[in-house]
Parts: sequence; C-alpha cells; structure tokens
Amino acid sequence: MGAWALLLPLLLAAAQAWGCSVNQTVFEIEENTVLSGPLVDIQVPEGQTVTLGPLSTPHAFRIQGNQLFLNVTPDYEDTTMLLADLQCRRGDTVVTQLNVFVTVLDVNDNPPVFPFEVKRKEVPEDTKVNTIVIPQEELAATDLDQSDILFYTLQEVTPGAGSVFSLVGTNFPALRLDQPLDFDRSQNMTLLLRVRDTPEENTVPSHSATATLVLEVQPADLRPPWFLPCLYSDPHVCIQAQYHGAIPTGHKLPAPLILRPGPIYAVDGDRGINQRIIYSILQGNVDGTFVINADSGNLTMARSVPSPKTFLLLVKGEQEDRARYSVTRVTVEARAAAGSLPRFPESLYRGTVPLGSGVGVTVKDAADPSQPLRIQAQDPEFPDLNSAITYRVTNNSNFRMDGEAVLTAAPLVQAGVFYAEVQANNTVTWGTATTTLQIQVSEQEPPPTGTTLKPPALSTPGGPSSVGTSTSPSSASSSGGSQQTSKPGSSGAGGGAGDQRFSAAEMGALGGVLGALLLLALLALAFLVHKHYGPRLRCCASKALEPQPCGFDNKAFLPDDREPSWSPAPSPSPGPGPGPGPGPGGAPAEVPPAPAVPSPPTPPLPAPPASPSPPSPGQAPESSSAARDEGGPAGVRSILTKERRPEGGYKAVWFGGTVGAEADVVVLNAPVSDADGAGDSGSNTGSDSGGDSGGEGSGEGSGDEGADAGPGWGPRADAPGTDSTYI
Repeated sequence: MGAWALLLPLLLAAAQAWGCSVNQTVFEIEENTVLSGPLVDIQVPEGQTVTLGPLSTPHAFRIQGNQLFLNVTPDYEDTTMLLADLQCRRGDTVVTQLNVFVTVLDVNDNPPVFPFEVKRKEVPEDTKVNTIVIPQEELAATDLDQSDILFYTLQEVTPGAGSVFSLVGTNFPALRLDQPLDFDRSQNMTLLLRVRDTPEENTVPSHSATATLVLEVQPADLRPPWFLPCLYSDPHVCIQAQYHGAIPTGHKLPAPLILRPGPIYAVDGDRGINQRIIYSILQGNVDGTFVINADSGNLTMARSVPSPKTFLLLVKGEQEDRARYSVTRVTVEARAAAGSLPRFPESLYRGTVPLGSGVGVTVKDAADPSQPLRIQAQDPEFPDLNSAITYRVTNNSNFRMDGEAVLTAAPLVQAGVFYAEVQANNTVTWGTATTTLQIQVSEQEPPPTGTTLKPPALSTPGGPSSVGTSTSPSSASSSGGSQQTSKPGSSGAGGGAGDQRFSAAEMGALGGVLGALLLLALLALAFLVHKHYGPRLRCCASKALEPQPCGFDNKAFLPDDREPSWSPAPSPSPGPGPGPGPGPGGAPAEVPPAPAVPSPPTPPLPAPPASPSPPSPGQAPESSSAARDEGGPAGVRSILTKERRPEGGYKAVWFGGTVGAEADVVVLNAPVSDADGAGDSGSNTGSDSGGDSGGEGSGEGSGDEGADAGPGWGPRADAPGTDSTYI
C-alpha cells in the first residue's frame, strides 16, 4: 500500500507529461450572459496540439492558443447544456480527450403569451350558475421560461360583467358563471383577461399579457306570452291585462269589438326569440257568439245577442312552437240600445307628426308626444265601451282613421297646422257626432313631455271656440284640407288665446283655494301674536291711559356726603293722601339730564288752572300738572314751568322756551317741620318725603321701595333731624 502511494504521483506526473488537462470541467452560466474572457485555460504538453472534437456543441466554442472561449450567448430556451470536446493530438494520434460542460441557467426573460387576442363565446341565457363557461385549456397562456408560474386576473369592461363571471383560481384560468343571465338586460359582456409571470406587479423583471373575452348571451325560452298592456313588477314577470267591452242587443256588429284598455294583443315574453302568437277562445263563448282571429286577436260577433247578458271569455295566447302559452279574460256586456246619440268629450283634439312622414304614420298626442292620439266618442248607454261606433275623417285627405287612432294618408312634405273633421257614426242607432282635429306638422318630432296636462275640452261642438289661427276649422277644404297659417304671436299649434292649459272655472277654483289658505295663515298669525305678546300689549294699553313718568333714575349725580332717594318727579298716582306738599326751602342746584338710562322725551305740558280748593284727604289729584299754587311754602305748586323761581320750598322742572331746549331740574333742600313731615308722611301723591314714608315715590321706585329703604336710598324722610330732597 505504501508503494502505491509513492507511485501515484509519479503516474500523474507521467500522465500530465503525456496528455492535456484543465483545472475545471463543469461550468454554470445564466442565459443571455456574454463572456468576453476565456472560459478555461488548457495545459497542453510540449509537442502536442489541442482541437475541438466532433462531439462539441456546434459553433458554441473556439480555441485560441491554449484557451477555451464561449463563442455564443447562451439561451436556455434553445439549449440547456453546452459541451466542449477537447482532443490533444500528437500528429494524427489522439493522445488524450477531455470534456468541458457548460450548464445554462434559466432567467425570466420571456413574457407569457395567450393563444388568442379576442375570444368570443356564446352563452345560453338559461346556463346554470357555477357552470364552467370557458375551460382552462382554451384560456391558459404559455411562457417559454419553464420555471415561471403564471398568475391570472379578470377585469370588467362592460359594467357589471365582473360580478356575473369570475375565474376559478388565480393560477387556474377557467371562466365560471356566478349569476343568472338576462338577455333583456345585457346581450353582450366584455372582459379583459390578464396574465403575469410574477406574483407582484412591481417585481423586476416582470412580464404580462392581456386578451379580450366577449360573452354573447343567447336568448332562451323562459317566459310565456304576455298580454299587453301589462304591469311589470320586474323584467321577468308581467301582470297581464284583462279586457272589457260592450255590445248592443239585437244587432250584429260588422267591425271588431273595441275593448279597454286596448285590443287583444300578446307578445312573446322572450323578446330575443319573439315567437308568433296564436289566439283562441278556450271557454265562455256561449252559442258561438264571438269569433277571434287567430293571427291578430281581433274579436268579432258571429251572431247577435237577443237579451242583455254578460260574457266571460277565456282567451288563450300560445307560441307558434306550442312550447308555452298564457290565458287572459275578456268581459263583454250585451246591453239594450235605446238610440241615444254619441258625443265627443272634447271639441278639439290636438296632435303632432314630424315633417316628411310617409303614409301610415301614427299621429302623436300633442300633450304627450310619447303616446298616440286617440279620438273616442261616447254613447250614454255605453260609456267608454261602445264597439258600435266607427270613425272617419270627412274633409282632409292627408289623414285617415284606424279605429280610434289617427294615421297619415299621404306624405307630409310641408310644415304647418292642418285641420280636419272627424265624424263618429253609431252603426246601431245611426247617430253621428263630429269633432275638430288640429295637427301640427313640425320639422322635428317634439320630445316627450311626461305628464303634461291635456288641453281642456272646448264648449262649442263641432269646432274650437278660439283656435288662434287665421282661418277657422270649418273653412278647411273638403277636397284636400288646405294648410292653415298662424297669426303673428301665436304658436303653430294654435297658440295664443286658444292654447290655454286651464279654463276660467279652474283658475277661479284655484284662486278661491289660495284665498282660503291666506285667510287661515292670517288667523294663525293673529293667534300666535295674541298668545306670545297679549299680556305685553294689554300692559302697554293700560299704561297709555295712566300718566307716565318723565325720566329714569340716574345716581351718577348724587351728592358725595350722603345717598338720598334720587328719582325723577313723575305724575302722581291716585291715592288716599291729601296731595303733594312743598318741601322746605333751600338753595337751588341745577342737575344735568341723566344720561345713564335713555328714555323717550316727554314734551312739556302746559300747567292747567289751579283747582279752587285743595284736595280733600283720600282724594287724588287728576294729574301731576293739575297741582295748586297758593303762593306759600305749604301750598301745592305746579312742577312744570317755563320760569325759574328763586324761592324755596317747592320742586320744579324748568323747560326752555323753544322746542328741543334742555330741561333743568331744580333741587331745593330745607328742614322739614313736624307739621310738614306729618303731612308728608301720610301723602301718597308723589312727594319725596311721602314716597319715602310709604306712599308711591316720585321716581320709578314704588312706595314699598321707599318704605323699605336700604342701601342707596338714604335715610327715611320722617326721621327727626333729617333733610328731605326735592326735585
């Protein structure tokens, strides 16, 4: 064993001496990588040469000197392994052979690809929910990058299509139906199918692709025939119409019966299929009185009815393929006819039709252009249900009657207003009635106006009382119906005074209602004012009858040494005292007007003549300005004067001689004698001392406030040794 260990290095050295060698034989390189340098260095013994053998990948390698170079940019999608077969030769003899392998690593460098750009698929309307509409094999995209995992999303192009269809999974692009289909609601839905080779869109590198899916809904036979008009609770249900009519006894009407709300008519509930409807009478046709047209549904009489009775017919409407049918009821009343004349509820009917209309175009109602104009006469014996009345246009070849509908009888090539007379004939009683038809031929059809009121019926039979056109309807040519022109200022459809929406009676009723509402509003307003402001108004009314004070308190001008009762001299209130008494004399002092509380100015009142005798105890003077002036200090003098009197013992308010002059308040202070004090203490007529002793004060303060004098009112006037303050 030890000998082999010594011989092995010698053998390797000998082998190297005899053949070529490389230090690495296996390499890994990402695709799309460009190597500018050598891939590996080759050790070549002296006297030998190295070449590429026939097993090498064609054109992938080259040898320059003793170095091996990669000759191409590797592409994983082309080949995943490159082989370099190195042969060392001595002359023509191959001494050694080496293999160098290059493994190409896959890189995400290819976008996914759909096998289509736009895919259309027809889906029956009755396809069940959760059905796979398009399998995965038809929608899956391919990616040359074998290691990539594809992620699919679905985006709606048609609004709402994303809630009807969905993908089974993010990595499983089968299209599934999630909601029932409705051909009437949507016939085609478009979706956008998108695929991405990374879970997140912001991954680098990331590739995506899109394709369009168009789902075409095919109608299925899901609904039975619907008798029109019907009320829709939803697009799949029709509450079918029931028809009513009336016939005269003893007569066979030649024309189809006129029914309400319209003729018998049914359509296939599946509008996409629209099967032809076949009509028949199931029951109720006693003695074969009626016959129904299998194609049109028109109901006619086969024989007359001798006596009054009511027929209840069950009419069947069946699809032509016999797959589905519906049944409705037709009520026909046979009534005795006494020969009354028909009448039109309106004397003028207004219609409109676009200019250029051909033959057979229905004239629309001018009040509601979305509805056809219907002219209907009434028989008092058959109100709203008279099948014996027929209609025709008598004096205008441009129009004709088809039952109660008005159709064009000739192409209309000129705009304007046309008039025609429509005659109603009762085929049983042979009574007739006429009305006037006014048709506006305009350049374009007016848009629907919704719930526009129809023009009221005019009172004049046979024609309008005021149409507002240059010629009356009666002047229309009996041969062809000449075109009528409008007066200036009137609309083409007979505007002006004749195109009134409401009658005078309706406007009068409206005015009466508005007047009643106004009266109720005024009564409610008066009640609210009385409720909220009644006490205040009564107070103001009572105060207006009483003498009002001349001012308000202003304590800003009180003397600094004491706080006497400071209030203006109002008119005295009636009381039990003997009247105002003069205060003691003193030096007058002028006091400016009080600015603290504003009050409305009181104009000076002239002093009335003095009363002949002083008021007796318990009798109040008539007013503050009616006080007596007896010339002495104890006399009662007027407090309103235009002359300033220097003598003391009284209170006065001096006014200027002109309007707007300021008033001076003269305050006279003097000692109060016992007699005066006693007299004043019992007074209740407005003197300051009397107000302080319990009577009503001369200011705004009451007598109670003077009796309970507290801070700010000064000492009581009847206290010994105190002075009284007079204004």
